[in-house]
Amino acid sequence: MLSLRIAFRFLRSSLGQTILIVVGISVGVSVQVFIGSLIGGLQQDLVNTTIGNSSQITITSEDDTIYIENYETLRNNLINDVEGLETVSYSLDSPGTLIDGTVTEPVLIRGMDFELSDGIYEIKDKVIDGRLPTSDNEIMLGANLFESLGLSIGDSVLVSVPLIGNTTVDVVGVYDFKVASLNNLWVFTTLPSMQGILNEDDIVSSIEMQVDDVFLAEDISKEVILVINDSTLSVSNWIELNEDLLSGLQAQGSSSLLIQVAVTVSVVLGIASVLAITVIQKSRQIGILKAMGIKDKDASLIFLAQGFILGIFGAIGGISLGLLLSFGFSTFALDSAGEPVITLLIDPQFIAISALVAIFSASFASIIPARKSSKLSVMEVIKNG
Repeated sequence: MLSLRIAFRFLRSSLGQTILIVVGISVGVSVQVFIGSLIGGLQQDLVNTTIGNSSQITITSEDDTIYIENYETLRNNLINDVEGLETVSYSLDSPGTLIDGTVTEPVLIRGMDFELSDGIYEIKDKVIDGRLPTSDNEIMLGANLFESLGLSIGDSVLVSVPLIGNTTVDVVGVYDFKVASLNNLWVFTTLPSMQGILNEDDIVSSIEMQVDDVFLAEDISKEVILVINDSTLSVSNWIELNEDLLSGLQAQGSSSLLIQVAVTVSVVLGIASVLAITVIQKSRQIGILKAMGIKDKDASLIFLAQGFILGIFGAIGGISLGLLLSFGFSTFALDSAGEPVITLLIDPQFIAISALVAIFSASFASIIPARKSSKLSVMEVIKNG
């Protein structure tokens, strides 16, 4: 294509200017890639820290004194009829007191099916000593509570439940959630063991779920309500319980978008101004080409092609530089444990979109100089020398 070949020649003839434009686009794209990956990683870390290992949608009874009996049927219905659910588990919880000699500690005793609950809490990965409870009257304590009581694996303690009584249990494991409040409060046991401690039959106190997309939890919870169709049960989700957290995550996303828009606008203005100057610089050549018979449309395509070419090279350079910045940040910005302060989220789809935005922006920026070149007449060139 003639216009494309001429565009390449124009770019080569002003190589320094071309390199400067490409570097400008590359810096803009690299900022988009790095900031987007940084904020994406920050959001992911924040979500994982706050709600990643917790129930994102929870079913409980409207009356705290009444338990859920048909929990297996409800779980199967939810799995089969509600899209977007990643894990569905259940637990039987009760406040109580842990007694070791004369020392007492308030606790929340949680009876679980560990195979199901591991999809939410990742309990198996958090065991730091001993093992998970497998039999009746076996419990697992948090690291903080275990150390404060000075216990050892295999020791026996009492758990006291109000209005129920005391039960002797064996400590068979220690977990660490890296959250002091949980490590001091939660006591894990098996679901049948907890049912025995409470002198109850086959019941649970809550059905817990995690979803594929945490930001859709509110919509999915509405589907859950329709599926369970039981006015005696209450459905809550993390969004309605953590409005401030959701606002913070949305603000982070908005700030990322604002930065990207600002960078894109600056790139567009920079390219448009430089190419407009190029039209003036190349007016003699354009006049000669028009005198030789090139059409106004082809003259416009020369600068459109330049913008497209600059966008491609700028996108390639920007993505490379952005990934280099991301690698450098992950390598050198470390915490005291030697782990990255923030794990960047490298999203291929986001990177591809950033590249396409750069190419489109560069092409769009060339429209003004392209129109200017199409209006340039041979007589005007001759007149102005």
